[in-house]
Order: sequence, then structure tokens, then C-alpha cells
Amino acid sequence: MSRDRVTAPGETGPGQAGIVLRLRGVSVAYGNRPALDGVDLTVRRGERVALVGPSGAGKSTLLGLGNGTVVPTRGRLDVLGVEPRALSPGALRKLRARIGSVHQQLHLVGPLPVVHNVNAGRLGSWGRLRAVRSLVRPVQVDEARTALERVGIGPDLHVRTDRLSGGEQQRVALARLLVQDPELVLADEPVASLDPARAEDVMRLLCGLLEQPTGHRRTLVVSLHDFDLAVRHCDRVIALRGGRVVLDVPVEEVDEGTRARIYDLAPDP
Repeated sequence: MSRDRVTAPGETGPGQAGIVLRLRGVSVAYGNRPALDGVDLTVRRGERVALVGPSGAGKSTLLGLGNGTVVPTRGRLDVLGVEPRALSPGALRKLRARIGSVHQQLHLVGPLPVVHNVNAGRLGSWGRLRAVRSLVRPVQVDEARTALERVGIGPDLHVRTDRLSGGEQQRVALARLLVQDPELVLADEPVASLDPARAEDVMRLLCGLLEQPTGHRRTLVVSLHDFDLAVRHCDRVIALRGGRVVLDVPVEEVDEGTRARIYDLAPDP
């Protein structure tokens, strides 16, 4: 396989059948500050994986590895069957088009109409000329409207995004994810700023969007501060502490002592 060939949807690289994300001995350091230390981790297609742990544990860094914005200092990283740092800029762009991201800050452009923020999910697959033309005359409007209806809102597609409520803007971000149709979804504290009821609603909606008409399920890796939310909505819990994986279990194995072991503030031995 050419070093710049990005595995097509539904394919996997050699020896990677069903594997979406794999880290082998991966360390990341920012200057002299270690963020991840020798992490071994495998995420398979269709899994819902929650990353939990105290602030500064390395959760955001791990998600950055998944979308190629963070490069390992040491170790081997494979995403959707390829090693991101071995790709040319064009091939890396194609890889990132298959990876959706959800952030606490949403990254919406407030002054733009809703339709443009939803269609931003297509920018990774559109050429530059088509993207510019769409700013003048929006394209695939029906698909944008369908995505908004699926996430439970139906505002005028041409209303300014910053005139929507916070909850509606959250749903616009999810509609953007829906039109992108990624294979892997990386969510970094997507509900940290929401009250408990709205956080529950958004997580339920996000997980619902992972289901595909084919019966297959998109893969989700999500960092969460709310441990109970992680257990209710994910299949697997991975706890990080000091840049290391200290727990990796299916949610069925989480017991009353699990939370204490993860969040115990006593110094590491």
C-alpha cells in the first residue's frame, strides 16, 4: 500500500480488521511536560468509548492523536488503518474528512446563517471552489434541513446562528456532524457547559446519531467529566491519570469502587 493511500470507507489496513484507532507505546510531550506516557490502546469499529479521569490526565491529547492534530513523540499510532504522520498533506486531509469532532466550544461561526454552519461538515470532502460558491449560494440545502430535523430543531436555515439559543446551537453542531457522515467521532467534553438534564439529552442525541441506516454504528471516543454519564451511554470506560491508562473495562465491570480508584487525589506511587 502506498504511504499516501488513505483506506477507503469500510476498509482497514493490513492486520487491522475492525480496528479504528490503535496506539502502541505512544508518548506525547509538550516541551519537558509529558502528556501521555507509553499508552497502549485499541478501539474497534462501532465501540462507544468514554475517556474519564481528572483534569490534566491526557484525555484531550489522546483525542488530538485521533484526528491527527497531535503527533506522537514516541510510539506507533494508526487511525482508520493508516499512520497519520506518514501521510502527505492531501492524504491527511482526506483522512480527517472521515473523522468528526465535537467540542465544548462548538466552533460555530455566529454571524453566518445556520445552513453554512451545517454545511461546514462537508468542507473536508468539498473542493475549495465549491466551498466558496456555497457561501454565495448554499448547496445541498435539503440535506442540511433533514439533518436539522433529525436533531430536533427546524429553524429558518438562513437565520444567523448566534440568534439561536445555546441548546439550539449545540444541535446545529450535531447536524454539522451528521452531514459530514464520519466513521469515527471524537468528542472532547461536549456537555461540560450544560446542566445535567441538557447534558443527558445531548449525549442521548449524540449516541443516536452514531446509528446508521445500514445497521452499522459509527465509532465514538468521548471525554467526559461526568462518570455516571459515561457509564450510561458508553460500552467501555478508559481512565487516564498522569498520562497513563489506569483502567480499561466494559461498563458492565464498573463497580462502586471504580470511581474512587480513578479520581482518588492521593499522589501516584
